[in-house]
Amino acid sequence: MTDAFELRVLGDLGAVPAAQWDALHDGSNPFISHAFLAGLEQHGCLRPDWGWQPQHLSLWRDEQLVAAAPGYLKQNSHGEFVFDHAWANAYARHGLDYFPKWLGGVPYSPVTGPRLLAGDDDAARSALLAAITRHVQQHDLSSAHINFHLPGETALFDAHWLRRDDVQFQWQRQSGWNSFDDFLAAMDHKRRKNIRQERSKVAKAGITFVTRHGDEASADELRAMHGFYLRTFAEYGNAPALTLGFLRHLAATLPRQLVLFLAMQDEQPIAGALCLRGGSTLYGRYWGGAPLPGLHFETCYYQGIDYCLREGLQHFEPGAQGEHKLARGFLPRPVHSHHWIADPRFRAALQDWCSREREDVARYAQALQQHSPFRTIDDNT
Repeated sequence: MTDAFELRVLGDLGAVPAAQWDALHDGSNPFISHAFLAGLEQHGCLRPDWGWQPQHLSLWRDEQLVAAAPGYLKQNSHGEFVFDHAWANAYARHGLDYFPKWLGGVPYSPVTGPRLLAGDDDAARSALLAAITRHVQQHDLSSAHINFHLPGETALFDAHWLRRDDVQFQWQRQSGWNSFDDFLAAMDHKRRKNIRQERSKVAKAGITFVTRHGDEASADELRAMHGFYLRTFAEYGNAPALTLGFLRHLAATLPRQLVLFLAMQDEQPIAGALCLRGGSTLYGRYWGGAPLPGLHFETCYYQGIDYCLREGLQHFEPGAQGEHKLARGFLPRPVHSHHWIADPRFRAALQDWCSREREDVARYAQALQQHSPFRTIDDNT
């Protein structure tokens, strides 16, 4: 028991009705929806031998779900995008086990969103955090990690939680941007010219684009998109986790939130980008396709910006990392995570480590701002 709450550990999100889970959030972020998270489990995207074992922590009162944190027991750090390999190595050098650990987040998705789901009940959120640390202690885990949480959740973490910061490159609509030309007009001459040249190369190759939401995509188009995804992972020597069944599941359960941009040549798809749409944000997730000049940038970035401008979306998060995004209108934005380390000795040492890292990240973000592609007020080029 946690005060008036009963803690339950959920190894199968399908055991909870979707309506109960989704009542804990406002529906604006598709990644923490029951459809997305349960779909990963149901369609073979998570396996213990890959390091992912569902372990969602939930609080109940009178058989009513009042708070939950999507979570996983982790045997490695793959697919998290908040890198703690140095921490695991430090544990190993001292003859200690860093794994298993508990992760609060969304598998394979470095996307900011709610992590402590409790509607408007801050007391339940605080109780949920206390239950997380108690769960770590009772099950002899090394640590708990809550990755890519909302900025508004930061105040809930006390000093025992270590804060880590990072930078992602994200697009944000500005006043007066109603078309792609408006967006380009805000850029300096060099970046504006480069983007036009990239788009021109794609158009001259006879490539056109179609946009498909989940309820518009044909079975062949979903199969083609999954094939592009597999090709990208094969090129980088990584094991693909998402199955075609999961993609079909998204199309059926999130029909207007799944968005595909498909590049067509001679009436055949040759590349594609898979995105998810939230309340005011487009999230770019996966891409694959032919190695043609400019095709990656057009498919992954420019089609998404065009979509946001058409649909009235305010933000576009195209994924983690990638300084090349800066020249294409994606500016550095901070992202945050918090970490609770059970061993007080390691907690003290890592507190200093995290402090230095935050300073480094702040300097990096400040340096990136000096290379913004957008014109200043006094720049008329």
